Amino acid sequence: MPTLRLKGDYLAIATLGFAEIIRILVQNMTITNGAAGLSGIPALTTWPILIVGVIVAIAVCSNVMRSAPGRACLAIQDDEIAAEAMGINTTKYKVMAFVIGALIASLAGALFACSFYVIKPSQFTFNRSIDILVMVVFGGMGSMTSSVLAAIAIGLLNTILQNFTDLRMIIYGLALVIMMIFKPNGLLGKRELSFKRILARREAGKEAS
Repeated sequence: MPTLRLKGDYLAIATLGFAEIIRILVQNMTITNGAAGLSGIPALTTWPILIVGVIVAIAVCSNVMRSAPGRACLAIQDDEIAAEAMGINTTKYKVMAFVIGALIASLAGALFACSFYVIKPSQFTFNRSIDILVMVVFGGMGSMTSSVLAAIAIGLLNTILQNFTDLRMIIYGLALVIMMIFKPNGLLGKRELSFKRILARREAGKEAS
């Protein structure tokens, strides 16, 4: 609730600060076994389960954004002052967005833990937050398709550069600068992948030929 008084970059910085606070608290808790973390987690995550989890997360986000609360969130994103002037309870919808994001993050965390058998605070340092931030910048906040493509691209880049930590951060920095200059709205802007649109273009191409 205190962070809801902040806007823009300040809200993002506060969110990163809370992430570090939570990590340090977990690191000093007995129930989480401190810095050693939890081990012996059953290996339940498989590729089919992972794909189902991704589909569920995308479906939830897509349906929420098409609903009335989702439209209110989009209005707040575009212009918070104008949204308040139109009678939208900005605090309510910001909290709702945080809760939905936390639910999806908890699903991802469960799949992660059941894939690596061990989970500990050192796996969720500031660099992990940077990874997520880079995905947001690459994908932008106006397209679900762009967000998915950005997550896949960053995931592959992390896998390729996992043995070159310093080089990875340099590439991240360069990529962020390039994206902010040439693609400030993300890879696809506000465009979405639509099978209906693809089929319509095919039909138009056939008619033209």
